Amino acid sequence: MKSSRLKPLIFLAIPLAVGGLAALFSAGSMDKFSALNQPPLSPPGWLFPIVWGILYILMGTASYIVYSSDAPEISKQKALGLYLVQLGFNFLWPILFFTFGLCTAAVLIVILWVLILLTLLYFYRISKTAGYLIIPYLLWVTFAAYLNIAICIIN
Repeated sequence: MKSSRLKPLIFLAIPLAVGGLAALFSAGSMDKFSALNQPPLSPPGWLFPIVWGILYILMGTASYIVYSSDAPEISKQKALGLYLVQLGFNFLWPILFFTFGLCTAAVLIVILWVLILLTLLYFYRISKTAGYLIIPYLLWVTFAAYLNIAICIIN
């Protein structure tokens, strides 16, 4: 019985841990971000961890819904495998952005966006709810891609 209660928490913890590790590896990044020339619509730095925290919770919830669905195992494996790949790119993006260069990260965020869209579609085929939970993530990364590309251009 304990194991079944623990599984949803594990699915929530995975993206939160990925985000936490990425933040740890890109420590001091918001100071660097604030020092850059900002494009129009740039939000304040304090907003990023709040939004990302919410998005990681939505991702974890969606992945648990897919995992616990009645879909064929092969469908769930493909969807969750793709989810883990995009989560890996999600982990790498802030490290690249703040360590290796703005324009390198711009390429990565476009790849991340495609992977998120594919994850959304795979999740949606298994559970509409899981697919819908990924939409805010896709929208935020669309906005983040705009910021990344614009910052790359103006800095």
